[in-house]
Parts: sequence; C-alpha cells; structure tokens
Amino acid sequence: MRDSSDPLTLAAAWQDAGHGVALATVVATWGSAPRQPGSQLVVRDDGHFEGSVSGGCIEGDVVTAAAEIIETGTPRLLEYGVSNSRAWEVGLACGGKVKVFVERLEP
Repeated sequence: MRDSSDPLTLAAAWQDAGHGVALATVVATWGSAPRQPGSQLVVRDDGHFEGSVSGGCIEGDVVTAAAEIIETGTPRLLEYGVSNSRAWEVGLACGGKVKVFVERLEP
C-alpha cells in the first residue's frame, strides 16, 4: 500500500500510471517563509499537483515551470523574494525569500 501523503510515493504512482512527473523542493529560505526547506510539491504532466512549497502564494508559478521542466528535462532553481518584482506578481508578500529546485523525475 502506498502512502499518498508522501510526495515521492505519489510521484512513483503517477510514473507507474505513465505520467511525466516533476518534483519541486524548497532548498533554502530566509526571513519569513511559509514552508521550510525540504517541503515538496509534485506535478504531473497533465497539470495535477500535490504538496506545497509556499502555502499557495507561488505554487502556480512553480507548477508552470514544472510543466516546462517535464517537457525539456532541464532542471531549474527558482527564486522568489520581496525584492523580486516577480514575487509580488505571484503573491509572495510575506517578507521572506524562497529558493525552489524543480527537476523532472526519471522512471
């Protein structure tokens, strides 16, 4: 039996079902950040996702990047913070900074 609350277990189940999958992991935070390093979000090739890297404020942008990464296979380090105008666009107004590494998981 698989633990559907574990992002890696869920990712494996999605891969077993034939989906492309990306994993986003918070690798660093500074100041006030909604999720701690190690928090993860898994994204399926059809746009479905589970988990959290930000409490919702940047998830849409991370999911969009993950879709591209599933397609290309090129991992990316995404950075969001209050000094970054993109952070305000996607809703990160908590006063902190977050780095999220997104990679395609290979079967």
